[in-house]
Amino acid sequence: MTIDRRRNLRDKVLYGAIASRSDSGVTRDCIVRNMSSSGARLEFESTIGLPNAIGLRIAHKGRSFLANIVWRSTEAVGVAFDDDVQASDLGERLRKSEKIQRALKRKIKMRLGEG
Repeated sequence: MTIDRRRNLRDKVLYGAIASRSDSGVTRDCIVRNMSSSGARLEFESTIGLPNAIGLRIAHKGRSFLANIVWRSTEAVGVAFDDDVQASDLGERLRKSEKIQRALKRKIKMRLGEG
């Protein structure tokens, strides 16, 4: 009998995602197979070279997570999301907001004949 140590039950899902290394910014495509508010199961072509801590961007959910690998096999990993999950979303929203702000400033300058 297997003991499930998860804090929350996971929902079966099928989302495309991008895992990234925080140290180099290198990314890998993956598939999210199940997910809860505290973790997920991710499938890769290979988990070789995957660090123990990753950034995870799930476009379908519009969310980013900081995650620690709890277990791994040759083609899948189980991750636990950091308790500071919201911080990664705030950073992403801030970058988008700054990009929009720069574009608006350019438009204003053009309309005023300064650009």
